[in-house]
Amino acid sequence: MAFERQHTVAFTGHRTYAGEAAEELYARIDRLAAAGATTFLSGMARGFDLAAAEAVLQRRREGLAVRLVTVVPFASQAASFPEEDRNRFRRILTEADEVIVLSPKYYPGCYQARNDFLVDHAAHLIAWYNGARGGTQYTFLRAARQGLAIHNLSPEIQPDLRLFE
Repeated sequence: MAFERQHTVAFTGHRTYAGEAAEELYARIDRLAAAGATTFLSGMARGFDLAAAEAVLQRRREGLAVRLVTVVPFASQAASFPEEDRNRFRRILTEADEVIVLSPKYYPGCYQARNDFLVDHAAHLIAWYNGARGGTQYTFLRAARQGLAIHNLSPEIQPDLRLFE
């Protein structure tokens, strides 16, 4: 694990993400890389996390000097994914610059531990957060409380963070 927080960007987003902000996602990766970001962290959940990881890999193939680090909460995370997403997950792991597996097996709280790792190791958070409760909300609010620069790509809501204090 060789990356510096000030040059690191994490992703968080809903599993329901279906590519709605693909252009803005690529543009945000480009802008942050131009400003000095070198490492991008993906928690590898279905939806936004996988799409964001693929976007980083695509930009890297195109010559952008960025690294993808996958942060897997437990070794068999993708076992319950639909086949298409399992295949995407495996392909991303093989192309990633680094794979961090936080636990060999599932345990209650392992997703929160993954989300904490993402926030604790990044200076920026690119999110697809629409205001729904859950892990994305937890990560988004934790990042806000820790002072990360947040780039929310969802047009649905720009929440008032004071509501969650």
